[in-house]
Amino acid sequence: MSSRSFYNAEVPDFLRESPDAIIGKITQRHSQEINHEQTGAWLSQINLLQKCLAGLTEGFLLFEVLIPRMGKRADVVLIYKDILFVLEFKVGAKDYHASDLRQAHGYALDLHHFHEGSHDKCIVPMLIATNAKSKHDPITCGADLVFEPLRANQENVLAMIEQCVRQIENPPTINVGEWLYASYKPTPTIIEAAQALYANHDVNDIARNDAGAQNLHLTSKTLEDIIHNARLHQRKTICFVTGVPGAGKTLVGLNIATDAGIEKEEQAVFLSGNGPLVEVLTEALARDSVKRNAHKNKASALRAASASIQNIHKFRDEYIKDKSAPVEHVVIFDEAQRAWDQENTSKFMTTKRGQKDFAQSEPEFLISVMDRHQDWCVIIALIGGGQEINTGEAGLQGWADALAQHFKHWDVFYSDKLTQIEYAGRDVKFDAVANAKAEPSLHLATSMRSFRAEKLSHMVHHIIHNNPQAAAEIYQTFKDKFPIVVTRDLQAAKAWIKERARANETKGVIASSGAVRLKPEGIFVKNRLSAADWFLNEQDDVRSCHYLEDVATEFDIQGLELDWCLVAWDADYRYVNGQFEHWRFTGTTWKRRQQEEQQRYLENAYRVLLTRARQGMVIFVPLGDAEDNTRLPNFLGENFTYLLNCGVWSLSTVLE
Repeated sequence: MSSRSFYNAEVPDFLRESPDAIIGKITQRHSQEINHEQTGAWLSQINLLQKCLAGLTEGFLLFEVLIPRMGKRADVVLIYKDILFVLEFKVGAKDYHASDLRQAHGYALDLHHFHEGSHDKCIVPMLIATNAKSKHDPITCGADLVFEPLRANQENVLAMIEQCVRQIENPPTINVGEWLYASYKPTPTIIEAAQALYANHDVNDIARNDAGAQNLHLTSKTLEDIIHNARLHQRKTICFVTGVPGAGKTLVGLNIATDAGIEKEEQAVFLSGNGPLVEVLTEALARDSVKRNAHKNKASALRAASASIQNIHKFRDEYIKDKSAPVEHVVIFDEAQRAWDQENTSKFMTTKRGQKDFAQSEPEFLISVMDRHQDWCVIIALIGGGQEINTGEAGLQGWADALAQHFKHWDVFYSDKLTQIEYAGRDVKFDAVANAKAEPSLHLATSMRSFRAEKLSHMVHHIIHNNPQAAAEIYQTFKDKFPIVVTRDLQAAKAWIKERARANETKGVIASSGAVRLKPEGIFVKNRLSAADWFLNEQDDVRSCHYLEDVATEFDIQGLELDWCLVAWDADYRYVNGQFEHWRFTGTTWKRRQQEEQQRYLENAYRVLLTRARQGMVIFVPLGDAEDNTRLPNFLGENFTYLLNCGVWSLSTVLE
């Protein structure tokens, strides 16, 4: 941790050192552009702490401490009397704003969750609004030894610290040397990761540093070498990257797309067919950029963000009309296995784009666009598993066929796990592809979701495929870290999730796009929402996920996550007589889904919904209504019992 702060010292040494010397050490470590306002804030913090801590003969102090999950920095961490004080300063502030309290609280929670030296320590977040009036907050501890945030001003910081020391009895001992060098295992959301990388943070700032996570760095380095060699030797190259759930495939892609250190000619663009993901990421990058650069306006920030992250369909449509080569020599296709097959691509091009006689699959067309480069280019195809939720997705074979039939001059590097059913979806052969080479480092074997139970996806797999005993056995291994409860009462579900979400932790209601008969419960899956507003807006904004009013479907949330999820289950996926049934509501009645492909899409929709939570979830199964033939009680009665058999706890039992 000492290497992840800009300044650290024993408190007596800090008190003896001059403010100018301390600022000099901080600025020497600071990699970003520093303005006068920032140095002024540091000077105010140093002067205040040297004044209020004067006379202390023990303690350890760190300035600008990296908070692993978010790639952001806490102003100060003070270790005193075996308590970790996370101090967040608002210099000149006359009020204690709720958002600032949540920020301080969030830093404390992230230290607890992701820094191994802080897991079992007492952590007290404190917001110091220097010019605000004194408050007398109770010292309240959460179950995990992370206290509720305290409010202090420039006059009473030490008094608040000493009050904590008096009231917190027998805190766990902190060995400062061990704490400083303890490992950290952050799991940033994709939004936080994108913001950190776009702000020129190194991927090491937001990735685990234990030995098992080195694969992430190896894969990134391999791809960077392939890109460089393609340019050096004027080759056209495609790379297929696979990974276990949560391994960081998208993180690898974003790292390459946002890396300011890469040579200009090798700059990449991240392309995704997931519209909500692109909307949320570009908006998040723009908002963060405006916040960090007060001189930048929102429109220019959005244009800059769009240079790194774009919608693949807009990219495709642009180069249907424009027959020239793209500006970019390197493109990253996220979830590449979801590209459309020839039949559906041709149908779309004919009916939606007026392109008659279009006879290419989406993989073939996308490769052909990059093949327009006369010198060199690189395609990086990121491959996920079990994510198909749309009709007409080609899978991997579409890419293999296009390369074998039309692009034999391309170099092909592929993960040695590529042909496994988890990624291929069916038998896929690369034997006919010329210049193809298996590259083990293109498979990400280690899940980076250390915080979210790594076995959740395995449990959900067994839930979806009617293996309740296996699901229950897996859940037993992580139930203490990741609560899952089920209820028939929507208001109780909302109360449970509100009670557990702390600081800036996200929470929201999600449901299948086919869950149209949740409407009487007040859950409207047909209402359109702005994904950017839903994911990014503050907790007091009615459009945000936090309000638990607007509902996101699998199409809105795929590729994104929330800390806490309320999953609403409708009668489209019913458990009846020991088996799952697949239904679709059409007009005024439910009709069975007969086609295997349509059944798989529904299963994957629920797979997506049940794997979006990072910290825990509550599943709401409606009671139904005997007087409504579209919501009969027997439609979902067995679903509730089935989930209990999968090891999920009944919320009513938990509350007793």
